[in-house]
Amino acid sequence: MFQQLLTSFFASAGFGILFNAPRKLLIQCGITGMIGWGIYFLFYMYEQNVVYGTFIAAFFVGVISQVFARFYKTPILIFTVGGIIPLVPGGLAYDAMRHFVQNDYNGAVSLAAKVLLLSIAIAIGLVASEVANQFIKKLPDRRPKRMK
Repeated sequence: MFQQLLTSFFASAGFGILFNAPRKLLIQCGITGMIGWGIYFLFYMYEQNVVYGTFIAAFFVGVISQVFARFYKTPILIFTVGGIIPLVPGGLAYDAMRHFVQNDYNGAVSLAAKVLLLSIAIAIGLVASEVANQFIKKLPDRRPKRMK
């Protein structure tokens, strides 16, 4: 588990470098990706549905990205793009294309469907985190007002 988290941290921080994220925020990009991958990996380890795991991980990547963006006063995409990279099913997409090339259409369609489901889960997770953020912003302020 530690090796998985460390690798996802460096992958996310590395993509932060590729996307020209400010140097002082590379650690936060890595932390975002590490947390997202950790959530996904827990679902995978305990043999739960990885599509749900991907959705929940993407949701938390979105939430953490919003918190970091507010705290560091930077665009949310700096953290979201780097944080979502470990969840992208690139290896599965490669395997699906390899099966197509080898004329194994049953295996290819199966893998392609899984890639599609994982990609949709990522997108819906990020959108759901933004919807939750907007919903929380619209809630009325219930704090008592200060007396002047």
